[in-house]
Amino acid sequence: MERLLEISKTKVEKTSVKFKRFLLNRIDFSQPMIGIKGARGTGKTTLLLQQMKSLPKGKSLYVSLDDIYFSENKLVYLAEDFHRHGGQYLFIDEVHKYKNWSQELKNIYDNLPNLKVVFTSSSALEIHKGKYDLSRRVLLYELPGLSFREFLWFKYNLKFEPISLEQLLNQADKTITKVQKKIKPYQYFSEYLKIGYYPYFKNDEKYYHIRLNETINVVLENDLPAIYNIDSFSIIKLKKLLYIIGSLVPFMPNINKLSQQVGTTRDSLLKYLHLLHNAHILKWLSKDVWGINFLNKPDKLFLENTNIAYAANSGRIDKGNLRETFFLNQLSVNHRVSCPKKGDFLIDNTYLFEIGGKNKTQKQIAGIENAYVAADDIEYSYRNKIPLWLFGFMY
Repeated sequence: MERLLEISKTKVEKTSVKFKRFLLNRIDFSQPMIGIKGARGTGKTTLLLQQMKSLPKGKSLYVSLDDIYFSENKLVYLAEDFHRHGGQYLFIDEVHKYKNWSQELKNIYDNLPNLKVVFTSSSALEIHKGKYDLSRRVLLYELPGLSFREFLWFKYNLKFEPISLEQLLNQADKTITKVQKKIKPYQYFSEYLKIGYYPYFKNDEKYYHIRLNETINVVLENDLPAIYNIDSFSIIKLKKLLYIIGSLVPFMPNINKLSQQVGTTRDSLLKYLHLLHNAHILKWLSKDVWGINFLNKPDKLFLENTNIAYAANSGRIDKGNLRETFFLNQLSVNHRVSCPKKGDFLIDNTYLFEIGGKNKTQKQIAGIENAYVAADDIEYSYRNKIPLWLFGFMY
């Protein structure tokens, strides 16, 4: 354990707290066991290490379960030994890489009630589907990529407070005025759409999309097989599916036609789409406000965020698709988004939105209560027409 303690200490010391993700202030760290899910590259590890900096020295330990130590040592024994020597907080990274994660986390929860545990996992991990159901023991959070607001703070040190959807709809001008006093939003918005969602642009912006494609490959080749026990044949199908639909989204899929193109059955195709949705590579939109049901086909498919669109289709980017993808991506964090009969998106079964450019009319949503236009290329709101970039300030 001495080596792990030294690694943990070094990582914490090197971690900056100048910029903190919004989720850090929302997590109730008083709970005995906390899980943080999220796509690769969104900053889960940094979040753990930042929290450790606020704790008494010598009382916390960070470990990554892809460390060679765990090839011959059990996590539960490490936890017991650490607790026996006065440890109070155990931070565990990459829990999905550990074969017996659900049983051993259950044992730690049941047998070491004074040890607080925080673990991270792939967004694709389904806690309730582990061999030992942890859903009643774990308080689960999800960390998305950076919002437009966070991107401005992280890269340019331009700090703004987040706003709620109600504030945005009723008091948009107040926030817009505050932002306009500091910056012209469209000076940065196109950059965010291209390289702003994952924090690692800070280190290698030049190779951002190369790294993003590599990250997606790691998810397909390592993370999904580790969680769902899928074989190499399925990985090939997933890659083929992603290649086919990467240039088409957002679109309303013809499942039978798509399954023929991929060379698989309808049921298998729906399973693959569900996996890509859980892995935060695709986003599955349904008419059902309560979420997806992989037994039924999606009403519309999107890429998870605009950065993936650039990585997958360099030089062939449709601006209208980017606008819709951005809106869905940002609103999905705190709200339920569904596919309406009219308009583009229905939020919380209450607010209807049409997405478009500055000349977008209200023809499709005319006469509908609580209907709005999220318009690109405008700086100020007018009646129910709101600047698209402002929806990036919601977390």
